Amino acid sequence: MSNFIVSARKYRPQRFQDVVGQQHVAGTLKNALATDHVAHAFLFTGPRGVGKTTCARILAKILNCENRTKDYEACDECASCKSFNENASFNIIELDAASNNSVEHIRALTEQVRFQPQQGRYKVFIIDEVHMLSNQAFNAFLKTLEEPPPYAIFILATTEKHKIIPTILSRCQIFDFRRITVADMALHLKAICVKEGIEAEEDALHIIGQKADGALRDALSIFDRITSFSGKKIRYSDVIENLNVLDYDYYFQITDALLAEDAAVILNLFDQILRKGFEPDIFITGLAEHLRNILVCKDASTLALLEVGESLRERYRKQATITPSTFLLTALNLCNDCDINFKMARNKRLHVEMALLKMCYIHRAVQAAGQEKKTIDLRKDPAPAGTNGTNAAQTAVPTPQPPKTGNGNAMPLDRNEMIALASGIRQGVKKAESIPLRLDAYDQAVEVEEAHKASLQSRLSLENIQTEWAAYANSIDSNLLRMALTGAELHLDGHILTVTVKSITDRNHVQGETLRLLDALRHRLHDMTLKIEVTIDETKAREQVVVRPARALTSKEKLERLKEANPMVDELLKRFDLKLEE
Repeated sequence: MSNFIVSARKYRPQRFQDVVGQQHVAGTLKNALATDHVAHAFLFTGPRGVGKTTCARILAKILNCENRTKDYEACDECASCKSFNENASFNIIELDAASNNSVEHIRALTEQVRFQPQQGRYKVFIIDEVHMLSNQAFNAFLKTLEEPPPYAIFILATTEKHKIIPTILSRCQIFDFRRITVADMALHLKAICVKEGIEAEEDALHIIGQKADGALRDALSIFDRITSFSGKKIRYSDVIENLNVLDYDYYFQITDALLAEDAAVILNLFDQILRKGFEPDIFITGLAEHLRNILVCKDASTLALLEVGESLRERYRKQATITPSTFLLTALNLCNDCDINFKMARNKRLHVEMALLKMCYIHRAVQAAGQEKKTIDLRKDPAPAGTNGTNAAQTAVPTPQPPKTGNGNAMPLDRNEMIALASGIRQGVKKAESIPLRLDAYDQAVEVEEAHKASLQSRLSLENIQTEWAAYANSIDSNLLRMALTGAELHLDGHILTVTVKSITDRNHVQGETLRLLDALRHRLHDMTLKIEVTIDETKAREQVVVRPARALTSKEKLERLKEANPMVDELLKRFDLKLEE
């Protein structure tokens, strides 16, 4: 018979300092041992394979150790420790509640509590999967758990704390175990490889850690399987082949093709992935994870969230430098929509291919959206002062469908049509309605329009600014903002417009509107170099400071002060027929 022992048992921690990823639990239990504040009941809860039962066994071993070390670990030399290591200790009773969940089993357990330990100070009862006990068993266990003899300690372990009744929870010290990170698992596997004389690539160990999904026991089981497959040398290619994991390189190639808008390469790569036996939903989930990793690499402060090896980390960092954030966010949104609607799609492959093609032309879609916004702004822009007052929005140009040639392609525009289109966008003439509008033609038309705007003579003068300023103020719905703009004094020095207001409140109102106001003035005055600075007239600001009187003001005096500070108060009183109570 083979003497092989699986790694999960062979390298099971025997001391708290060997426990992986649960330092918060180990530290708290050590402090309790140091101060002799050990509770009579503990509840260890958390995901599977993170060390709950292991920590329970370590604690039970330390409690009965006769010669604890200075850091409160078991000595492994006394009679109690040796009997524990040989699974021959009568002071530690382990019960699997999954198969012993009836009232009779709990009664048998409480009978054992009556007998004092034969050796050592404590009798420790470890109940695993305690949430599997029936309600009757929980009720039979309550009294013993609440008032046990001084030598009895209960350690309960569960993966589903919400299934335990509150009366049990209130009688236990609860310790929440965390999922073990990929970095911690990779480091632990690397230490095992050194002990076993196995050569392993760092990326391969990270893949094993990711596949384990936070459970170290699962990672060790996968590690044993990979070792049986590849022997004394664990390579990244062997791991992804054995675990049926899609190679990172495919995602890097697809991302490069998406940025290059090469739809043919993308579809061919997706076909290769399907031929290797991978499901489309697994691919789209992996692509979303890849794009998320690139987004994480855009900022050095979030680089620690990337759970990959150093070589892959460098590849992600390089690709992040050439990938725009807008592309990543839009592509992630498309991946999410594809994943949500995948189950309802009849043609799964076409569903994913459509999502990939949409990602391929994200840049063009963003440009089209920006150009559409420019068109809307041009149509809504009022005519400059001095013209006949015709608003371009009144003659907005519709978006006609482009005519088709015999082979179904859109007909190209000549230069005269392009100029007419730009002129139609600018002036709203009827002629533009008959001109086909396409994205490529629209790009050229906008360039012509921008050149036209640049050729316009600047209308920057204090008189024109005051006219446009007043027109803008009259279009504001907010009374306070309109009063602040109307009461401001304007001074032009070169290309800097100084706006002087009477109070801090007016300054805050004007500053909140500065960006929209500046954009409107630049567009109407045909001068993109205009800047605005907002200041306060200190003299008028001091005049508005109200000196607190030595005596308390009457209601009538307070009302008069309010009227002086804000003339709108008087209008408010008249409109609603309000009177001051005597």
